[in-house]
Amino acid sequence: MRHPLIPLGALAGAALLATGCSAGSSPATGAHQAAASAAAVRPAGAKAPAEVGANELGQVPVLMYHQLSAKPAGVYDRTPADFRAELERLARENYVPVTARDFQTGRIDIPAGTHPVVLTFDDSTNSQVRLNPDGTPAPGTAVAIMAETAKKHPQFKPVATFFVNADAFSATGSAKALTWLKTHGYEVANHTGRHENLRSLDQAGAARAISAGQQAIEKAAPGTQVTSLALPFGAMPEPAGVAARGTGYRYDGVYLVGANPSVSPFAKAFTPGAIPRIRSAGPKDEDAEFGSSRWLDKLAAGKNLYVSDGDPNTVAFPSAAQAELAPAFAKRARTY
Repeated sequence: MRHPLIPLGALAGAALLATGCSAGSSPATGAHQAAASAAAVRPAGAKAPAEVGANELGQVPVLMYHQLSAKPAGVYDRTPADFRAELERLARENYVPVTARDFQTGRIDIPAGTHPVVLTFDDSTNSQVRLNPDGTPAPGTAVAIMAETAKKHPQFKPVATFFVNADAFSATGSAKALTWLKTHGYEVANHTGRHENLRSLDQAGAARAISAGQQAIEKAAPGTQVTSLALPFGAMPEPAGVAARGTGYRYDGVYLVGANPSVSPFAKAFTPGAIPRIRSAGPKDEDAEFGSSRWLDKLAAGKNLYVSDGDPNTVAFPSAAQAELAPAFAKRARTY
């Protein structure tokens, strides 16, 4: 099920306003709580922060995809050619995909001088994952296109997060599809059992809807550790804390519908209970000002893009940004 075609900016704004401060306190701040340990040895590929202009307090685009279709039916659809072109652009501009799980907990291990990007897919459609009888991805699917892009650009890792509903990827079958995703390094995450609008439900009903999605994943792929949730329609339940914590589920990151980049998980302003995403869109599409093409242009032109120094054990940034660092990461700070 796709989201209704309403102005993305209005939807994102409503979701963000609805979450307020309570959304930030609802989940355990995975990255902030995991910050205490640091390795003593710097990786061979790490660079001096000044050499690459490292800024690990910069913004990170979390991109949102739904259906790939030769004939898009609305603003949430993109053609396979559009998707391929966007991945090519990301690769050319030195973005390296990381999963939502790794992003929200600050486990960002990418080469020096590159930028993290989080590719997320909602609704578990067959256009995203469809496997041939021999278990290979069907041509034109999102996973096939990601693999082809990675083969052409080896630094561009074919990883992403799939926010799935019950009966995911019907053409392949949930068990086979989810197992394949896990085996190939993708993250399987929750999008509720039946794509329910959590804001329309009471607290118990919202918890049941989230739990149903969790249980569907665990049934299809036993042993899956689910640590991320995407809110259907971007609608935050009341109270907001039920999105991240409930009987049988516990999430480090809760994701909205849009419509801007996320701050770094190492920043004071990072709110794991309401992480914004950017809808994949062309420069002239409806609500293009909130879409990926325009935002990638802005990030390329600006000075606040996350740039890695290649060392996942430190947080490197210009000394002028010191006040933005979350206190939990003070011992990992590497300023210049």
